[in-house]
Amino acid sequence: MWRLVIALLLFLISLLVFFKAPTNFLWKVSIVTIEFPYIPITITSLFIISCFYADYYKIVVIFISSISLVFYCLPIFEVHSRGKNLEEDLAKNFPFQKKNDFLKQPFSLLKLLTGIGFQKTEPQILVYKKTEDENLEIDFYPSLLEGKHPCIIVIHGGSWSSGDSKQLPDLNYYLSQKGYHVASINYRKAPEFKSPSQVEDTKDALAFLINNSEDLKIDTTNFVLLGRSAGAQIALVAAYTFNNQNIKGVVSFYGPADMVWGARFRSNKLVLNTEQIFRDYFGGLIDDVPQKYHEASAFEFAEENSPPTLLIHGPHDALVSYFHSVHLDKKLEEKKVPHYFLNLPWASHGCDYTINGPSGQITTFSIERFIYSVTRN
Repeated sequence: MWRLVIALLLFLISLLVFFKAPTNFLWKVSIVTIEFPYIPITITSLFIISCFYADYYKIVVIFISSISLVFYCLPIFEVHSRGKNLEEDLAKNFPFQKKNDFLKQPFSLLKLLTGIGFQKTEPQILVYKKTEDENLEIDFYPSLLEGKHPCIIVIHGGSWSSGDSKQLPDLNYYLSQKGYHVASINYRKAPEFKSPSQVEDTKDALAFLINNSEDLKIDTTNFVLLGRSAGAQIALVAAYTFNNQNIKGVVSFYGPADMVWGARFRSNKLVLNTEQIFRDYFGGLIDDVPQKYHEASAFEFAEENSPPTLLIHGPHDALVSYFHSVHLDKKLEEKKVPHYFLNLPWASHGCDYTINGPSGQITTFSIERFIYSVTRN
């Protein structure tokens, strides 16, 4: 009987490959299930082997578990399918010359286990802004190559109220190894500091990097903004409103790009209490402070001269609706802004938690080519 219970549990967890997580806890389980697929695949395979020695329910248990095993393998098949023509598709909007040290393919099963390879380095801690309450810092990862180089400004997520510059550093390591400076910034947090304080902090961080460019060996004509979740909203608004020709591109990981629409479409409260988050960030709901939502909506600022944009999002995102990126993608298409929408059918929020997973590999593959194109051409 206990084997049947385990088989059913494995099956229910495998359904997270197909559906949005209904609770915050199950969202975290879905990240492990999809982005570390070798874990559920190994557990399920061993369980199936053990069931051959069962006395009861053997056929039923093996059948259910085998279906679960197939489901756990699907993200691996999907990333192969999604990446089949990815390099050619990216090159249509972002021409680039292939380099030997680029990731060779969008996904490698071997690298899922061994890692894509990067050298960890300790960042320099730089104070870019002093306030009465705190010093706002940048974690600066200098390029491992000599000379002046473009700078990638990374803006962390965390519902505008948590998280910090230490978030998901593996991509920072990787990019610094490939010849880019990476500046991962902190910003003032909600609810004490409301929008647009965080965008203002990004502008101050950019000014600091420009003012100290000689010491930091930054090519001030080449900045790219990269944000995750709430940080993507900040990055997109900053890129579209600063009117700075030296911002050559922006990358949005599962960002809320259309805040006016998003204010009416809220997440499942068991996953994320968006009403409270909006009150903390904006000072009220949209009917209370409508102008705040308009000012924070990158969708409304996208114009013909907006910087090239890479959107990364998946329809299984239970925290930030996938349609934020769908809306912005359509607007950028209408305005003829060079852009690419890397829609990942299997991916949820935080899909790049590990750079070695299916989402981590294909997003790094795309980001590497996007940044190279917009900063070198």
